[in-house]
Amino acid sequence: MVFSVAVAGASGYAGGELLRLLAGHPEFEVRTVTAHSNAGQRLVDVQPSLRSLAHLTLVDTTSANLSGHDVVFVALPHGKSGELTAHLPADTLVVDCGADHRLESPDDWAAFYGGDYFGAWTYGVPELPTAHGKQRERIVGARRIAAPGCNASTVALALAPGIHAGAIEAQDLVAVLAVGPSGAGKSLKLPNLAAEILGSANPYAVGGTHRHIPEIVQSLRWAAAGVAAATAGTSATDGQPTTTGPAASAARDATISFTPVIVPMSRGILATSTARLVPGTSAATVRAAWESAYADEPFVHLLPEGHFPRTADVLGANTALIGLAVDEAAGRVVTITAIDNLVKGTAGAAIQSANIALGLTETLGLTMNGVAP
Repeated sequence: MVFSVAVAGASGYAGGELLRLLAGHPEFEVRTVTAHSNAGQRLVDVQPSLRSLAHLTLVDTTSANLSGHDVVFVALPHGKSGELTAHLPADTLVVDCGADHRLESPDDWAAFYGGDYFGAWTYGVPELPTAHGKQRERIVGARRIAAPGCNASTVALALAPGIHAGAIEAQDLVAVLAVGPSGAGKSLKLPNLAAEILGSANPYAVGGTHRHIPEIVQSLRWAAAGVAAATAGTSATDGQPTTTGPAASAARDATISFTPVIVPMSRGILATSTARLVPGTSAATVRAAWESAYADEPFVHLLPEGHFPRTADVLGANTALIGLAVDEAAGRVVTITAIDNLVKGTAGAAIQSANIALGLTETLGLTMNGVAP
């Protein structure tokens, strides 16, 4: 069966990456591409790298233009997709690559984004450990999926196995990320101009202000639900795990110092994330936690001891590579995680989740092989 697909926001970086991957997907056929200011132009004039989709013309981003498709991918700025998706048919699979449906808490939305709150959808990080196994199980059959924030999923995948296994503490987490400017979108912004970033590393959203922080804490709370289930019991709603007991309380009180730094590479994230060891936890127990979490995952790979990834290793791939070490003197676990922010961080995660939701082979249209050099 071939599923008809529409992509809203097709003129941006995330939309373009969705289309690049969808063009090679054997079960998806892109029939409609939409934009705002670029509506009326040929897609290939706006995204000249997408030669196989040269027959498509951008149309206005309206619910009428998006309706009638089996699958709709939405790649719009926050606050825009929620207004649009509310008018799409309930039986259409809608995957939002924006932020509008990621957060369970209206208070978190108000504090970090502001404006109308549109409610939480099923979160699209299949590999994330939760009280009930993996987040993948909640994606099966879903018709509304929130693809993750690229920084948020990188840090969550880096730390969740340790929290899920009770090997690291949820307080005093630290993450420093080197990120490419494509994660900030295609609109012209002075700090992202080549003249500003070439030859420089530029921190931003310093001091707990980055919008992905509540998303990270939310994912780690779900990961901690596994600990809570073993110690105090876990209940669930139609949404995500709801945890009780001391482990869950610790996760709700999770603290993370999160600092992203723009570096002169067009795409990619290299995240250095550290956490305090739970007293008495051995280095072997730590490695076993990550090995257990990702041993059978096609796209999240724990590297051998002493090996650490580069962003170049995942360029163009739907792969997250994780290097792991224990700093015995500091009593901390150190993870180094590399992803392509436009693939595993956004478009790849969206397509991977869509495959799962539709009952297709999870890896269809996606690759774990990067482009080198």
